[in-house]
Amino acid sequence: MTIPPTDPTPEASNPPVADTEHYRLAIVGSGFAGIGAAVRLADRHEGSVVIFERAETVGGVWRDNTYPGAACDVQSALYSFSFAPSSRWRHTFARQEEIRAYLERVARDNGLIPHLRTSCAVTSVIWDVPNLRWVLHHEEGVVTADHVVLATGALADPVIPDIADLEAFDGPVFHSARWDHSVDLSDKRVAVVGTGASAIQFVPQIQPVVRSLTLFQRTAPWVMPRHDAAISRAQRSTAALLPWLQRLRRAAVFATREVKLAAFRHPALMAIGEKEGRHHLEGAVSDPALRAKLTPDYSMGCKRILLSDNYYPALSQPNVSVRTSGIERATRTGLVDQDGVTHEVDAVIFGTGFETKRLPLTDSVVGPDGTSLAEHWGESPRAYMGTSVAGFPNLYLMHGPNIGLGHTSVIMMFESQLRYINKAMRWCAERAVATVEPTVDAQAKFGRLVDALTDGTVWTSGGCTSWYLDATGRNSNLWPASIFGYRRRASKFRTTDHRTRIVKEA
Repeated sequence: MTIPPTDPTPEASNPPVADTEHYRLAIVGSGFAGIGAAVRLADRHEGSVVIFERAETVGGVWRDNTYPGAACDVQSALYSFSFAPSSRWRHTFARQEEIRAYLERVARDNGLIPHLRTSCAVTSVIWDVPNLRWVLHHEEGVVTADHVVLATGALADPVIPDIADLEAFDGPVFHSARWDHSVDLSDKRVAVVGTGASAIQFVPQIQPVVRSLTLFQRTAPWVMPRHDAAISRAQRSTAALLPWLQRLRRAAVFATREVKLAAFRHPALMAIGEKEGRHHLEGAVSDPALRAKLTPDYSMGCKRILLSDNYYPALSQPNVSVRTSGIERATRTGLVDQDGVTHEVDAVIFGTGFETKRLPLTDSVVGPDGTSLAEHWGESPRAYMGTSVAGFPNLYLMHGPNIGLGHTSVIMMFESQLRYINKAMRWCAERAVATVEPTVDAQAKFGRLVDALTDGTVWTSGGCTSWYLDATGRNSNLWPASIFGYRRRASKFRTTDHRTRIVKEA
């Protein structure tokens, strides 16, 4: 699979690293979570911070996903930092290039570029028991840090399905998150595997230019109207002159999305959304056989709800075929489905999502007892407030277990997490203690809260299999309640929920 190069951030520098270099805070990853952590924890690290990024520039998923049509499915007014509103958004739902530019601007405006180590992947994070600090091994050497924020993201590593003999296929093969822009799809026969959030965006973009498009669908998604719109120059100028309008718009979008949470928590209410979804499908697809293939057989919200105005019309075009029988194997010239039909194609594109069983790097995060975070978790990750883990002092997980959302902007969860992390680091500093971590009991109590809040929701009763649930059938990915509820908990640092290991000498 080819990985197209990205343009490096011009201002980024990579100063030489000494083996003994030490920081108050090390951050791994420079997407929304990492950039947000570096900014909101500034009073805690006071400039003693390093941000590691394995790619050539900041941006996370918004750097990596450059496929045609890439855009956010949360309105740009809400999919941005509350402390860094922007009047530059050109669309209600921001495009990939807009979001990437926004993150680079936030990094520059907050003086983070000198602290950024690009093209420098962290390979392990190991607790130094005698010295009570983390040791981070990376591609240029070793650094140590008092506190570590893992901001690697939950959607960082793409998944390629295990298709027999795929290596035998002669044409280009790539994942949407590693789009190969060197491949000209004009007049090509293209197979697309997967019908998730990325596929419904790039399929309408490539359909008009390819000779034929064979879409392999395992499960039909619920697709709702997008209602996107361009934001005019006059509207952008007004937003810049009247910042309160931006805040009002953000509050309105937030409130609208929070109201919709009720349907996720009480599945009977989803009948209203399902009616709209079926109407959207019927209005765009006249062929009853195709419409039957595209009709979901589970409750709306059980899987991620997708937004698109052009996905269904694209699938109705004569050069598109939707297959639901699955793929048995690949040949030199195409794919054979489970009905035994061979589909001759020139290129294969996977829109099959990401590895969500655990966060990246957790196999190489080793705690005081010599156990990795992945080993500690097993098949069902758990963390206190979705952020810190008992037995792993001074370690904080952005987009950790039960931080994802099914109804609104995860950026708001990140900012809430950072409230908790700020308080934890401040508690250490003010009391001159070396480490802080949640107690086993407090972590278990938070897990029981999540389980109770999940019980009866559409995520567990909707009749589907989704990445929200882990191998044990437990929801270990989503926060199943309101943003307000999580933020209220994150705003309080409960000392009885935490313990320290050793007090520093005065």
